[in-house]
Amino acid sequence: MSVEHSLLGKDTNYPPTYQPDILFPIARATAREHYAHVEGIQQGKDWWHVFEISWLNTHGVPQVAIGRISLPATSPNLIESKSLKLYFNSMNFTQFESKATFKETVEQDLSAAAGADVNIDLFHVDDVEISQPEGICIDELTPTQLENHPNANLLALDDTAEDVEVQIYSHLLRSNCPVTGQPDWGTVFIRYKGKKPCYNSILAYIISYRQHNGFHEQCVEQIFADIWQNLKPEKLMVYAAYTRRGGLDINPCRVSDVSWMPRPIRLARQ
Repeated sequence: MSVEHSLLGKDTNYPPTYQPDILFPIARATAREHYAHVEGIQQGKDWWHVFEISWLNTHGVPQVAIGRISLPATSPNLIESKSLKLYFNSMNFTQFESKATFKETVEQDLSAAAGADVNIDLFHVDDVEISQPEGICIDELTPTQLENHPNANLLALDDTAEDVEVQIYSHLLRSNCPVTGQPDWGTVFIRYKGKKPCYNSILAYIISYRQHNGFHEQCVEQIFADIWQNLKPEKLMVYAAYTRRGGLDINPCRVSDVSWMPRPIRLARQ
């Protein structure tokens, strides 16, 4: 379905009753047209943290949890975030026999929307740990040049041309929702094996997304594809931990090798 027909940017009322048909799928294929051939572009997951989860037990008492959704990158559809927020809030006044029943219902609904098996883990609200970023932070470097829209030509190899295996990260990722224009902030992790990249050039490339309009998943796939095609590493992982909006944070990850799939994390700024 086209995003123009979604609820993004429109005034909406929160549904007072369980409403699974409010979930709005968006096909991944259109955004992938220019890099569908890139190895690993459909290899990975989109992890979502859902902080506004509540339902009623059989006594009518509210239950709360934090959810972690795992949606495979192979799914034909991603799920539009506002519809997901409204979906979870539609369950606030619905009784479920148990947490297991609630989980099963959510997984069935999200799998139907995504077109693939989706999993949700439910955590007690005090049990999701805050992770520390791992790797080399490149934010104090001087970028090679500054641009406001993604430019893969900024990416360059280091003059030493030595072989490395390294993980770098930056907190400076910023892009915009393609419908509402609202800013999305994130920390991006890049694990890389191959000829050493110029870290300054990667920082310049990340900063160039600051006025780019794209969904979180699409931005990560474009970053992955541009690095893969321009720097030609042996292995690559790109993982973006976006900050929360509307009770949701989205964390897409793409890998060229499944052995490089990281565990999902939650950073302090999320």
